[in-house]
Amino acid sequence: MKEPFDEPITQENLPRAHHHHSSAPSPASAGTSPRSARKPSSRPRRGMKVRYRRLAKSQHSTRIYQAELNRAHRNEWLPMHTTLAAKILLLLVSTATISFCIAWVMSRIGLSGWISLPIVMIVFAVIGHYFARYLTYSLTQIRDAAENMAQGNYHTRVEPTSTDEVGELAISFNRMSEELEHADQMRKDMIANVSHELRTPVAVMQAQAENMADGVVEASPANLEVIVTQTHRLSDLIAFLLDLSRMEAGAASLDVQTFSMADFLDEVVEPLEIADASHNHEIEMHVPPDLDIEGDRQRLSQLFTNIINNALKHSPDDTHILIDTHYEARGDEIVTNVVNFGSYIDPAQRETIFRRFAQGEHRPGTSSGGTGLGLSIARWAARLHGGSVRVVDDPRGANFEIRLPRIHQENDTSEKVA
Repeated sequence: MKEPFDEPITQENLPRAHHHHSSAPSPASAGTSPRSARKPSSRPRRGMKVRYRRLAKSQHSTRIYQAELNRAHRNEWLPMHTTLAAKILLLLVSTATISFCIAWVMSRIGLSGWISLPIVMIVFAVIGHYFARYLTYSLTQIRDAAENMAQGNYHTRVEPTSTDEVGELAISFNRMSEELEHADQMRKDMIANVSHELRTPVAVMQAQAENMADGVVEASPANLEVIVTQTHRLSDLIAFLLDLSRMEAGAASLDVQTFSMADFLDEVVEPLEIADASHNHEIEMHVPPDLDIEGDRQRLSQLFTNIINNALKHSPDDTHILIDTHYEARGDEIVTNVVNFGSYIDPAQRETIFRRFAQGEHRPGTSSGGTGLGLSIARWAARLHGGSVRVVDDPRGANFEIRLPRIHQENDTSEKVA
């Protein structure tokens, strides 16, 4: 499955710069003091519209499930939706009735019990064996398929032959196989991406160091800066891998502090704005100046950095990005909407994009360069604080809504997140 987000980035390693705030209010944030309206310097490049690709297999799980049920209905000789217990009872009664009829016929024609009893038992056993094979056929298929999956053959599927619990188990098994096959492929893609990203800075540092050792280039500050830049890049990749391991384990500790949302979002947006300057995006922020929040500043930085960076990367050049934050007293929550105008996410994809190891469709001839974990890590960081991230309806474009409790609760899902 491919989904629309790029490699997660960390707040600490991004470039810093000072910028000026604009006092121009936004119609979308009436009644809220605007923190800033930014328009970076422009060096235009060709704009890129994001198109979200439907996943090949698991996206259609519901339709596949219903189609398999319908096919099993056509092949079923017993009534539809018959439970396994009812089938067993029906088959036992039918077998006993047939055996009784055979015994009655034999007694009517004058056969002794010593002759009729073995015949009835043989008939009973044959009919019972046939019915037992019918009932256990799908279970045998599932057993064989599970053994294949244990060897890494995730493409194995089971053909459902009934509509009872065993048939539903077969269909659920197929859905699980699809999910595992997808996850395995996405992990392979992620490993390939990370391996490439690790190899590049190592190769650059090695070449630069060898050139200095051989006297090809001088150990000047500019040449040493190349090595320093690549070490920072390696550090970022290691931090990303640590975040991945924490997310896989489902556990992380929080260093809870109280801080201003306005100042915090300024710190998050500044380096993103500098890194994105050549694309001429206008970033407009509206944050109440007196709004404070309790939370882990580093984890929340991961959350907002990945969401805002995703909006920037998947917006055409010369478009508008809106970051609007307000307080909702009803749930004592701080709600932030990050809107990138011009992009659109199909409703069927709005949960899919938060899946791990999934990447967005990129332009022909280019590489996405992402690991497919940006939005997944963002949602993980939100859930650590008892909050949520989702895509909401908005005619203006893709709108990511971030909800966080204003006051951190110790019994929130901050210690363990599945």
